[in-house]
Amino acid sequence: MGNRTMAKSTSTPLPRSIGAVLWGISIALSWMWGLGLFFSVQFTTQFGLFGLLTFAVPNFLGLLIFGLVTHHLARRQSGSESLAQFFANWSRPFRLVFFLYQSLASTLTIFAFIRYFWQPLGFEPWLLFMPLVMLVVLAAAILFGEEFDIKRIKFSHAVLFLLLLPSVVYLMFVSASKGIGPISFPKLPTNDWNYWGYAVPIMIGFLVGPWLDLQQWQRAIQMHREKVSIAAGYIIGSSLFFLLILFHGLTALWALNWGAAEFIRTGITGHNYGQEILLRMFSSTSSWTFSAYAVFVSVCVLTTLDSGYIALKWFFQANASTSNHPIFSLVPTRLLTSPIPAFLLAGVVALLAAVLRFELEFFMIFYATFFVGYSILAIFRCFIISPANAIPQVKMFCIGSLAVVIFSFGYFLRSPAFQIIGSLLPLGYVIWLLVKPSSAEEFVSDSEELAAPVASSMATRPESAVSVASPVTVLDPGAVQHSLGGHFEGKWFIHTLVATYADTNSVGNVYFGMYAMWVGKARELFFNRVMPKFNLKDTSFYILTRSFEHKFVRETREFETVRVKIRVASYNRKFATLEHEIYDSSDALLGKGKQSLLFVSSTDYKMLDIPPDVYTAFIAHA
Repeated sequence: MGNRTMAKSTSTPLPRSIGAVLWGISIALSWMWGLGLFFSVQFTTQFGLFGLLTFAVPNFLGLLIFGLVTHHLARRQSGSESLAQFFANWSRPFRLVFFLYQSLASTLTIFAFIRYFWQPLGFEPWLLFMPLVMLVVLAAAILFGEEFDIKRIKFSHAVLFLLLLPSVVYLMFVSASKGIGPISFPKLPTNDWNYWGYAVPIMIGFLVGPWLDLQQWQRAIQMHREKVSIAAGYIIGSSLFFLLILFHGLTALWALNWGAAEFIRTGITGHNYGQEILLRMFSSTSSWTFSAYAVFVSVCVLTTLDSGYIALKWFFQANASTSNHPIFSLVPTRLLTSPIPAFLLAGVVALLAAVLRFELEFFMIFYATFFVGYSILAIFRCFIISPANAIPQVKMFCIGSLAVVIFSFGYFLRSPAFQIIGSLLPLGYVIWLLVKPSSAEEFVSDSEELAAPVASSMATRPESAVSVASPVTVLDPGAVQHSLGGHFEGKWFIHTLVATYADTNSVGNVYFGMYAMWVGKARELFFNRVMPKFNLKDTSFYILTRSFEHKFVRETREFETVRVKIRVASYNRKFATLEHEIYDSSDALLGKGKQSLLFVSSTDYKMLDIPPDVYTAFIAHA
């Protein structure tokens, strides 16, 4: 009784309005990454107030649209796990891109903090101080990431926001006390190709950027689980983010009006850079002003990095539990699911980039080009569902890489036209994918894929226990003739049968257990076809069923012709996974699922690697 009472008290949800505000704060702070924080100053120093708005508005709209659309996606089906289930299926083709996007975002943020906040302070010897700063940043992010999970991060971010807010108010007071100075709204720089060389990539990249951000997906899913309005949370979050960006940019304009232009420097590419003018301006003003700005920057960096740590941990745990890649059987699980190696690598790359005097634009190139195509494709995939293998991964990678090269030429050769082309190329290619004559074969509307649950996906936390293994019955090897039924269509082995009264229950439809029986029979026929020489009397191994799952889609009745399809879905060193689909005579899907197989010695039942005979037989059908 006491345990039930305690559980009830600790799970009492917050009022939805308070939850929306807390999540809005966390959304805003998690989006204040290195690019949003420092490049807003850079673009403001280049193009004034219009440049600031050009940077801030697409950021605001991209975050807001993401929240409104995910709110709609969550409401398409009932239940608190509907968005999690959608994401589990929708995200499968983008797993590598998610990792690259999140890892590069962490690298960029660490780099920006070192390059534009600590490096200008001039601590010597830099060979000592810069690695120490990097380690402090990583340690703080990892500590907060380990201390707070996605359920509690909104509370930690709310506390950090209360620390940030007085700093913002104080800096605004300092600015007002000296006078803002003349700030006029400039005319649209229609003839300035340098402006458009940045503006077009910014508009495209930031409008679609949140769709590949694991931090935002994780927040949207958790908000839906907590029954907090995703739309309300993102309206608050995007608005708060816009105000923070506007504050930072206007502060840069104030600094320019009071002589900060002398701190603008020329970089290794010959461009003028002004990301650190606020640091130099405030550090020369007073210790209080510098401290307030340091708190503002540090909170923004920390809340971005701890969010990235939690998101990567979520991502790694989910994919480690579902993937059958051979490398996963060789790496310890704790190492495989930990974001620490990725964060350490991000820190080393960031430190090296800072030492080499790289600029923020070097990293921004990827978000303006490479990830654009994947982001736009991901948005279309929310409404035009394609099979997981329909996304042209190689082509998308090549187009993204080509776009990076073209944009880089434009940046380093000061040719804005190439920057625009590099940003528009992935967009154009995705549109071509959708309108080309063969697009129907690659992008099809398939509600079953959207609705299908993914076992052990990000939507759920699977139990680690393995079900009781059951031996696979293999047909007598003498029956090698294929009159038993079944044939191959591509990689699928298909067995056709007719349901009879023996297969039905008391209400007249097929008994649920018969579907598993049919799959089992199709599996035995498949084994007999690919391993005709297998003999239980002299075999050195047994094939055991590790797990079996089946989703029922619709019922069928007696005398219906049924097709059972089975194939090898994946395998690694220890396990093989078979997937199955069952159709009726009208080609309507009755159900689908998968099963996992393992292999043991026939003498002592010790677990074995996949035997060579099985491997040879399966590889042709995988």
